[in-house]
Amino acid sequence: MTQVPFNKPFLTGRELEYIRQAHENMHLSGDGPFTKRCQAWLERTIGSRKALLTHSCTGALEMAAILAGIGPGDEIIMPSFTFVSTANAFVLRGGVPVFVDVREDTLNIDESKIEAAITARTRAIVVVHYAGMACEMDALRSLARRRGLMLIEDAAQALGSAYAGRPLGSFGEAATISFHETKNLISGEGGALLLNSDQLVERAEIIREKGTNRSQFFRGDVDRYTWVDIGSSFLPSDILAAFLWAQLEVAETIGAARKALWERYHEGFAEAERAGLARRPVVPREASPNAHTYFLILPDAAGRRRFIERLRRDDIYAVFHYVPLHSSPAGLKYGRAGGSMAVTEAMSERLVRLPLWIGLETQQDYVIERCRNALGG
Repeated sequence: MTQVPFNKPFLTGRELEYIRQAHENMHLSGDGPFTKRCQAWLERTIGSRKALLTHSCTGALEMAAILAGIGPGDEIIMPSFTFVSTANAFVLRGGVPVFVDVREDTLNIDESKIEAAITARTRAIVVVHYAGMACEMDALRSLARRRGLMLIEDAAQALGSAYAGRPLGSFGEAATISFHETKNLISGEGGALLLNSDQLVERAEIIREKGTNRSQFFRGDVDRYTWVDIGSSFLPSDILAAFLWAQLEVAETIGAARKALWERYHEGFAEAERAGLARRPVVPREASPNAHTYFLILPDAAGRRRFIERLRRDDIYAVFHYVPLHSSPAGLKYGRAGGSMAVTEAMSERLVRLPLWIGLETQQDYVIERCRNALGG
């Protein structure tokens, strides 16, 4: 049996053709024809007021932090079980991440614990849809509105997921998406900022264009463009957008293939869950996940280590996920825990992610069989 990597980027076959078209268009920098096509697709699919492609989801989060008006000492509530960019974007503005524990079922921020972490310095709540599984968005939106806080969705892993039939990325005033090569739809690196508030659109365009009103100038809204605000160069090349367009135009096909792989895993580990050897992902009634990640929760850290080592000997590459931010060196320096982090710490020690990529179909039964053996032994 050949090696089974954790991730293998999927190509549709039209990426190079569209990159050639971008070259023929003589527009390789940002906001070319392919960028506009991708943004329009996101606006239609998510229902956002405006979608802006960025060079990364990290860049989109940094834009969101500026739009939220974060300044020195302002607090931002977020989970600790997330990638560093979720916190870093706000720390760069002088903000203080206040980490709240996650739910044991979904590994998403525990909405019942947020209120106790809110102070007079709190400015925003950033939720992360872990593994493409929706947070409890009704409760979170209600809380954010009642307390006058901006709600931001880190939907890096969640394009194609929904909550109560509504696409994730459409609930917060702003949301961010990733097109990193490990995501369902990819451009190597890349991301997008989704805006669901008309009040944020104009400033977001300015921030993205290095603090200039260049976008308004090209639309004819102003007679010249100049420096009007802070910002940076958050645009991706139209070459990357051309690659991305090849993915977006077959998004439904990619999504269906990944869901079939996810369901095969879920069926394959049902008996192991009944035997208490591992816990499968929990899908809440209102959530419609996008099959971004399939993971197992093992009984303890030692068991996870043995499981990963056993699979590695079979040339199957399963991996753990986040080291909690609240206990990291930078987390201790720049943020603080807003209460007990017991669930975050326990899940971080026990979670293991399995390979999931289009093309795995021919090897998936072998992976499941070796996983069962590793769990049993």
